[in-house]
Amino acid sequence: MTAGDEPDSMCGPTCTCGPAVRRIPLPPRQIGLPATHRGAHGIEQAHVPAGVFAMGDSTGDRNRGDGEVPVHDVWLSAFDIDATTVTNEDFARFVEATGYETDAERFGFSAVFHLALAAPPADVMGPAAGTPWWLGVRGADWRHPDGRSSDIADRADHPVVHVSWDDATAYCAWAGRRLPTEAEWERASRGGLVGAKYPWGDDEVDAGGWRANIWQGRFPTTNTVEDGWLTTAPVRSFAPNAYGLWQTVGNVWEWCADRFSPRYYAESGAEDPIGPADGGARVLRGGSYLCHISYCNRYRNSARSSNTPDSSMGNAGFRTVSLRSQPDPSD
Repeated sequence: MTAGDEPDSMCGPTCTCGPAVRRIPLPPRQIGLPATHRGAHGIEQAHVPAGVFAMGDSTGDRNRGDGEVPVHDVWLSAFDIDATTVTNEDFARFVEATGYETDAERFGFSAVFHLALAAPPADVMGPAAGTPWWLGVRGADWRHPDGRSSDIADRADHPVVHVSWDDATAYCAWAGRRLPTEAEWERASRGGLVGAKYPWGDDEVDAGGWRANIWQGRFPTTNTVEDGWLTTAPVRSFAPNAYGLWQTVGNVWEWCADRFSPRYYAESGAEDPIGPADGGARVLRGGSYLCHISYCNRYRNSARSSNTPDSSMGNAGFRTVSLRSQPDPSD
């Protein structure tokens, strides 16, 4: 099957799971840090053994235009990956050690989901084009995830959000880590299961109790919060997959190192692929607390999305992998 054979899905080809934040460019900055400035990365590691896996959608749930096919065999070297996404507590250590300022802080605003808004009316710049449930909010950043009137005092163990791809790679430089390639992310999320839709298998997310933090109710106006969370959940909520990774689907989108192309799978290398050589957008994987079958069914192992590297929003974070002798996909 080729990408042109993809069927329609309930999400559709124009489903936007996160807004691209249009910003006036700022002067570039050096995100690398001297080795002497690197900090300790304290997140538990999950080991993913070397081997071959089938990458892409084999269940028929793909979204037309996302490029989840053709399914193709990929051989990956062994790697160690964070068992959880980077938390607010983890990111705070990085910022305290380096004085780093995120893209959201530099630009002065970020994207907040309308039901989570906690900000003075004057801070609301208006809805994102085509996705009115996303609001541009002045003062929204990783410390103030819902707007200026919110904080992370009780969210230390929640995933850091309002971090761009640039911010995630800056953290990696400090920690002596890197972002996972898209292929590494999918192999890790699958947990050794062949062709499964989800990290736990093919049972639906609500079978026998909620297995991930996604939307319940009628998107985007009514969330019944049956899984316990309107926005982010603590990173060790629900249950880990067979490799020991927590919440690779739902909760927050996760930045990957690769540039995004919906045509890449047709030309991908078969061994340790690192994504297209060109392109302005970067890959996001795993879906978020806003995913729902009627809107964005990307809370699946094979699902793909993307955004510009300086974009930030209240439902995207990241996890990291250990450095090893492989071409750097972030170049």
